[in-house]
Amino acid sequence: MTLGVLPDTALKAMIARGEITAQTPVTAEQIQPASLDLRLGTVAYRIRASFLAGKGTRVDAKLSDFEMHRMDLSAGAVLEKGCVYLVPLMEGLALPPGLTAIANAKSSTGRLDLLTRVITDGGTEFDRIPEGYSGPLYAEICPRSFSVLVRPGMRLNQIRFRAGQAVLSDAELKALHSAEPLVSGEAVIDHGLGFSVDLRPETGDLVGYRAKPHTGVIDLDRIAHYPASEFWEEIHSRDGQIILDPGAFYILVSREAVTIPPDFAAEMAPYLAMVGEFRVHYAGFFDPGFGHGAAGGAGSRGVLEVRCHEAPFVLEHGQVVGRLVYERMAGRPERLYGAGIASNYQGQGLKLGKHFKAG
Repeated sequence: MTLGVLPDTALKAMIARGEITAQTPVTAEQIQPASLDLRLGTVAYRIRASFLAGKGTRVDAKLSDFEMHRMDLSAGAVLEKGCVYLVPLMEGLALPPGLTAIANAKSSTGRLDLLTRVITDGGTEFDRIPEGYSGPLYAEICPRSFSVLVRPGMRLNQIRFRAGQAVLSDAELKALHSAEPLVSGEAVIDHGLGFSVDLRPETGDLVGYRAKPHTGVIDLDRIAHYPASEFWEEIHSRDGQIILDPGAFYILVSREAVTIPPDFAAEMAPYLAMVGEFRVHYAGFFDPGFGHGAAGGAGSRGVLEVRCHEAPFVLEHGQVVGRLVYERMAGRPERLYGAGIASNYQGQGLKLGKHFKAG
């Protein structure tokens, strides 16, 4: 078995072998270059608190301790801001030895400040599925800024499969950057490729957006529908710094344009917990071809989903806030991000999610 992240061709083979199971057949639209989109099932459980099943325990056995009420999603239902829900997913797994999986929120999910994580039977970690796991998958969903209307089949999470570990060392990452630049400007390589925040844009002084605290419901099926001004306030800076408010959610952008070559995938990870009282990254997968010339890109900025924690914090232009961890693909995908597939964020700059009108 070739080590690395499994490409779309391998995902199709897993489906054919029954290693990825589904109540309703997997659609072509779910298969991404290096991940599979997961679909919501038909029921949501409002629960008192987030939980993990724990070793030797099934999720449905533990659910009775936390369930408050259940909702039929068939005709659409609202998941309310500040509440926690558990939704059985349409997909399940029967992983063979040697394959592990990791889940993450899709880009549009993260940009709505929807905290969504995958849990499993016997699971002791969020979003991590060990080799040999056989059973159902569940999405835990906590809308943080906006209430959302959801229906069965909606895709909020994605899952990536790995054979062994193929993370590039810093030395390997430096060699790859020398052969094919991965980032505009100087490469900060330290346990991955560091990236910083852009608070001095070339045009104007708009540096980001902050979610408004009291808004209407967002129907996740409505694309380019909502006026941004009803849900977001613009953040401007003339001195290259902003003060993050505790509990507030921000959309910012990286100063650097990044590239993911076709034979690699990447994942966004925190830089250091000690750099500030904030969290960057809700949706962390970067597919092969993101920002790459072969897929119609010329470097793409990384959109930063930022939440401040206990104390106000001054964020300054050029401050390193995250890192991209690169991994080898086990094979080149048939299709790259942005090349022949509906990729909403190829060549992006500062950009809100796809649900909001441009301009």
